[in-house]
Amino acid sequence: MENTSLLSQMAENWMLLAMFTLFIGAILWALRPGTRALHRDTANIPFRNEDRPGSSETEELQK
Repeated sequence: MENTSLLSQMAENWMLLAMFTLFIGAILWALRPGTRALHRDTANIPFRNEDRPGSSETEELQK
């Protein structure tokens, strides 16, 4: 019984370490250098047609 308990605790600790590493890796990947332009472009998607809304051709294509 003790052997399975020890193995269970070790598995939980390794899984916690793996998930933590994955989490930190995702944060570092999102904040890596050189992606500022990509993030700025993505953030401005809702405001692209603010000055001139879509034309009637766009409305026809959506139907």
